Amino acid sequence: METIHSAPTFEYDDLAPSSHSIEDENPFATMMASFDEAADRLGLDPDLYALLRKPDREIHVSVPTQLDDGTLAIFDGVRVQHNGGLGPYFGPLRLQPGLKIDELRALAGWMTWKCALLNIPFGGAAGGIRMSARRHSAGEIERAVRRYISTLLGDIGPERDIFSSDLATNEQVMAWVMDTVSMHARHTENAVVCGKPLMLGGTQGNTDAVAQGMRVVFAQALEFMGLRRKGAKVIIQGTGRRGGNLAQLLVRDGHTIVGMSDVNGAIYNEKGLDVAAAVRARIEHNDLRKSSGSFEILPNEEMIERPCDVFIPCAVANVVHLRNARSIQCKLIVEGSHAAVSGRSDRILAERGIRVVPDILATGGGAVVNYFEWVQNRAGQSWQASEVQSNLERFMLDAWKEVSTLAKDQNLRLRHAAHMVAVKRVASADRLRGLYA
Repeated sequence: METIHSAPTFEYDDLAPSSHSIEDENPFATMMASFDEAADRLGLDPDLYALLRKPDREIHVSVPTQLDDGTLAIFDGVRVQHNGGLGPYFGPLRLQPGLKIDELRALAGWMTWKCALLNIPFGGAAGGIRMSARRHSAGEIERAVRRYISTLLGDIGPERDIFSSDLATNEQVMAWVMDTVSMHARHTENAVVCGKPLMLGGTQGNTDAVAQGMRVVFAQALEFMGLRRKGAKVIIQGTGRRGGNLAQLLVRDGHTIVGMSDVNGAIYNEKGLDVAAAVRARIEHNDLRKSSGSFEILPNEEMIERPCDVFIPCAVANVVHLRNARSIQCKLIVEGSHAAVSGRSDRILAERGIRVVPDILATGGGAVVNYFEWVQNRAGQSWQASEVQSNLERFMLDAWKEVSTLAKDQNLRLRHAAHMVAVKRVASADRLRGLYA
């Protein structure tokens, strides 16, 4: 049994272990179903279809790590490199005690489609170490991360595979990744990782990149649906770095947040919540329910079925599933986390006239700003915050216009249209590059 240490603070963005017992559809199945649907509609060549269905490679490594008490722990490490047709692999590194290979395959696939959709010249990857950041000291985490990275040195790098932060991997962890690669390269390799501290080559705009990107898409989606551009009533599930930042941005834009939740439960007021107080309670007490103001305290499951204009799930997969898809009382859903809406429930929502902005589009701001960080590192530049913001808006608007136009012209769900755009680009790249034996 592991010894519990005084653990360092890491950003989890309200993510809790997801349960797939609700239905037989897990995130990997959802990702593959979206790909299959797009491939079928595109009439994808059978050889290209077979090529894109499987990751390019999966690397499994042992991560021996000396613990603070002198004992040795052997952790499992994995890196899934999904498709490199458009450029070097890029994707998250996570620390998770229940790390599952299918979830990493799904993450890597989503990164491939997300980068293709947003015209970022990267392929998708995802990896992690099967360990709990909460149960280990900063020193133990550092030793495990450095050993994991050093074991992968032949397969990673700024032109091969680039890391970004994810579950329990904050700026400090990204700095350790960069330093480990740099020590072996004998020079600073800051472009091997994104999400670094500013002083080590990080970029302005990284902290709220996903929220800023979602803000752009949110405004466009309201217009697309014919909803009011200001004063929309919004429910947000998950109030960490992603959901909390977005809530504050939407309030500034004149919208009303009527429901918010974290892992402890939800708060709801149909006339609007004090978002600043709620976010402060989450930071100071790790519990939204300790916020000031007037509100009902509800279970998460009940909050997401309350009436609103827009529901934004920013927490776990399968939040909207077969058992509640007919009970959702919103007009629009903007996915703030991967597979928040299961594939089957997505079709039910479409039948009910509820549009869903898919994860690979809605959460694209994080990938875009990470790409900007890589570009700055490669060019030896440092952009101003205004430059990052204007370029982010341009990337998000371009992707939205392409997806919404295709959806409208061919009467498609937004998820279907987004995956068609992405799969077509990756397939075209693979076709042009050919097969090298």
